[in-house]
Amino acid sequence: MPESEQTMFMRSNGISAEGTRDQYADGKAAKVWEIFIGDKKSRTKNYCDFLVNLLRNRGCRRILDVACGTGVDSIMLVEEGFEVVSCDASDKMLKYALKERWERRKDSKFDNWVIEEANWLTLYDDMREYLQGGFDAVICLGNSFAHMLDNDGDQNQQKQAIRNFERCLKPGGLLLIDHRNYDTICNGGSAPSKSIYYNSQHMTDIKTSVLYVGGKPNIVTLDYLISTDEGISEFRLSYYPHQLEVFKKILKEIFGYGCYHEIFGDFKEINSNDTPAFYIHVIEKSK
Repeated sequence: MPESEQTMFMRSNGISAEGTRDQYADGKAAKVWEIFIGDKKSRTKNYCDFLVNLLRNRGCRRILDVACGTGVDSIMLVEEGFEVVSCDASDKMLKYALKERWERRKDSKFDNWVIEEANWLTLYDDMREYLQGGFDAVICLGNSFAHMLDNDGDQNQQKQAIRNFERCLKPGGLLLIDHRNYDTICNGGSAPSKSIYYNSQHMTDIKTSVLYVGGKPNIVTLDYLISTDEGISEFRLSYYPHQLEVFKKILKEIFGYGCYHEIFGDFKEINSNDTPAFYIHVIEKSK
């Protein structure tokens, strides 16, 4: 059985790693991340079909990308004419975004692109000078939010981060946030090695491990193997397995139970029979 189809279940009374750490600090994942993502033009088309049209249809102009990583989504939005402020907690990932901005600095759109290092737990204060009454949209895509683990078992830090996302929005602004389909992964499936998000033509295998604490899934670890021109690159990333119904409840608690909230599966409308690789939540701050 190929590694991309294997899932190892570990039941343990242990605890997760302490603190919110930069999982890209060793540079391994950052170095090959764009290879894993795949062809930028193809990925941009996927996003244009969903993200750009959604933002434009809702009149969004100023965007805060709170998990910009190497800058793939931010670059696409800048190219499409949006005013973008981008941030990430990983300096190893940000250096690729900064390099792109420098190389395209003669283009006024890119010369005005703001890139900062920021922490989700202090995001509102970190971004205060750029708020200008609030952003039209905050995006946190690419399964990025799942990097924040639940170290205390109460999801309080995750809720604090989402509250900061909400505070950075103007009234009527949108939060777009996604996560893998961890319900399927934890029920015996595996993380797909390819999806609409990650369409690399390079051979990719993902070994999936699930750590249980107190009988509940607490950490999903993905071991990535990617074939590059320099050989096989390996890196490991750990995620908190957000369950769809629980995540929906958290968003409603923060944004209000009467707010607009729509969920998409792999950029398409979903129904109860769908099992997408990713869920994308679109939720509006009350006016």
